[in-house]
Amino acid sequence: MYRLVASDMDETFLDGEHKIPSANLDALRHLRELGVLFVPSSGRPYQSIMENFRGIDQRLLEDSYVISYNGGFINRYGDPEPLISTTIDRDIIEPLYRYGVEHRVPMHIYTTSGKIFTQFLMPSERAYVSNLSGIIELDDTQRTLDFAGDEPFVKILYVGEDLDEAKELGERVAPLLDRTRTDVTYSSNRYVEFVPAGIDKGTGLAHLAEMLGIDIAETIGMGDSANDLAMIRAAGLGVGVANVSDDTRPYCDLILASNAADGALPELIDRVIAPSMRAV
Repeated sequence: MYRLVASDMDETFLDGEHKIPSANLDALRHLRELGVLFVPSSGRPYQSIMENFRGIDQRLLEDSYVISYNGGFINRYGDPEPLISTTIDRDIIEPLYRYGVEHRVPMHIYTTSGKIFTQFLMPSERAYVSNLSGIIELDDTQRTLDFAGDEPFVKILYVGEDLDEAKELGERVAPLLDRTRTDVTYSSNRYVEFVPAGIDKGTGLAHLAEMLGIDIAETIGMGDSANDLAMIRAAGLGVGVANVSDDTRPYCDLILASNAADGALPELIDRVIAPSMRAV
């Protein structure tokens, strides 16, 4: 029997406009009736994730939790004060930001308050993030990190035109990284993300399960990209939506026929969660 579903947000639980498909809203109600906890898990900040649920019946996620910043933060749903938080040292961010400025690489830079600073974005990426909260676009002349004041950083990511370009960017800046302090992951088929070493959605899920006294075998991790891979592998059942990336697909225990735009949660309930409860 499964007691907790941890789901990635963008390109997994949300459609291409960062909206919740109506089928997934109905599925949240069904999960609630079944007594299964739904936990959003994202690389974005807690505040940005909460915006995705603004306007829905808040009882659907009452007493649940949110895993944000790639597993670095865990919050009670509705409480902006994190239970667990992990930041990345400024001296790790600085050379990556400097490289991005020198080469005009499209970037997102995340701070602990939920701000997402962006710079050099191409029009398609600017349109993609336009309806996300916390976005602050920097002037192209900005060349230092003083825009954040003394606020701690959580991660930085580069934006490529596609996954191949993102991986090329990751390889190009590898000499700048201390791999004992920095991990690299990929998401959304175009992002290369630089995060604190040892932090990922899998560790976030494991920490939350331990806090709640839930056996990790009783959890489901659902996602679409390489930055979901640790969660997919850590969970009792690792699930990919139909649009899961090719580098993540082989590690999924189950690939759904539904994609993010369809709303994949109902299929997960019908094929896995409800049958597991009948078998008890």
